[in-house]
Amino acid sequence: MRKASIGSARTVWVNPLAFIRGRFQKWWQSKLPFTDHVTLTQRNVYILPTRPGLMLGVTLLTLLVASINYQLNLGYLLTFLLAGSALVGMHVCHGTLRGLAMNLVAPPAQHAGATAAFDVKLTNTRRTARYGIGLSVLNPQDVAAKKGSETHWAWTDVPAQGSSTVQVAFTPPRRGLHRLPTLTAETRFPLGTFRVWTVWRPAAQILVYPAPEPHPPPLPPGEPRSGGAAAVARTQDSGEFDGVRSYRRGDPMKLVVWKKAAKADEQGNGLVVRDTQQAQRHELWLDFMQAGTADTEHKLSRLCAWVLMADRLGLDYGLRLPALEVKPSSGEAHRRQCLETLALC
Repeated sequence: MRKASIGSARTVWVNPLAFIRGRFQKWWQSKLPFTDHVTLTQRNVYILPTRPGLMLGVTLLTLLVASINYQLNLGYLLTFLLAGSALVGMHVCHGTLRGLAMNLVAPPAQHAGATAAFDVKLTNTRRTARYGIGLSVLNPQDVAAKKGSETHWAWTDVPAQGSSTVQVAFTPPRRGLHRLPTLTAETRFPLGTFRVWTVWRPAAQILVYPAPEPHPPPLPPGEPRSGGAAAVARTQDSGEFDGVRSYRRGDPMKLVVWKKAAKADEQGNGLVVRDTQQAQRHELWLDFMQAGTADTEHKLSRLCAWVLMADRLGLDYGLRLPALEVKPSSGEAHRRQCLETLALC
């Protein structure tokens, strides 16, 4: 065992075999190209016996020695019959992956801490089906946010001259732009005595937004536009930006504050809409300096929650960071731009 010290608090014992194996795996994986499409051939499909396969080998060796020692013709028959079945199973197992084409569909952006899932399409061009094919993240502990992560396999059968789609999921560890984790595909069909697998490094990347703060404070007050204006009006209960007034017949439905609609009666009393004239005199800026006094990641988390809140209310809002700012606007494209800015800042 190898001893490694971490600071002055504790000492961690490292298994030298595991250390060497981990270094070898990283070196070997670094030689693999990045690609979103791969066709499995003799060069990138590997095969080794499983534990049941090794036990079968020991059993066959014992039967052969006993048959030779006691001159048992039926023992020879049983030994060679089992050995022939294992040999045929090895070729069938290797052929299950060989020739299979795999295509990856890039995943959409996700928030940090949320599970990101992406699709992998398996295409079979031969006239026979392929059974028992599984896909998974190669080293889930490298991409999961918590310790003790387990490998989760997605299993499928690919029909003859057809295709099948499986979904692989993982948890991005932090915000930013990340490559998808290294994947592995394997099969043990038909006997389970051999394991055939491949290793695949996708070229696609995933953008990870900051995790929104669970219970953010109300949106900050609006700033007067150039030319000056009075202080912004705010609703008494929710602290929303934009002035509000009672609903009038003919008001556009998009201006209704639906969060307050539950309090309205059948005649519409209590239903309020945004006062756009008041809103035109102010701008809502989500400022990094107004996002509390905690660390940077917590501030970005609060800004992310504010962006989602303002977008849900249909407000015009801008984003102001120490290095750049996004001008006030609204809509899906503006929300995505703000979230991308928070993810990459």
